[in-house]
Amino acid sequence: MSLKTKPFDVAEHLETQEDIKTFLQDAAEGTPEEFIHALNTAARAMGMTEVAKKAGVTRASLYKSLSDEGNPKFITISKVTKALGCKLAVA
Repeated sequence: MSLKTKPFDVAEHLETQEDIKTFLQDAAEGTPEEFIHALNTAARAMGMTEVAKKAGVTRASLYKSLSDEGNPKFITISKVTKALGCKLAVA
């Protein structure tokens, strides 16, 4: 009998607004690339189409901006963060 596995995807476990908020707070303590990757994960958890609509960008541009090769502008990061129900703060 062989063991079947599948890749772990954090997005499948971000079920509530509080989950997303906590996840992004933790990611904000890392590098900018890690935070952008976390935004991608959180957007997938909520639904890219819904996040893109709330952020006022196209779904395709959201995927591109938040990809590993993406380099989103601060305004995009701000809009996506707000679309996810969070806000950026300096402490």
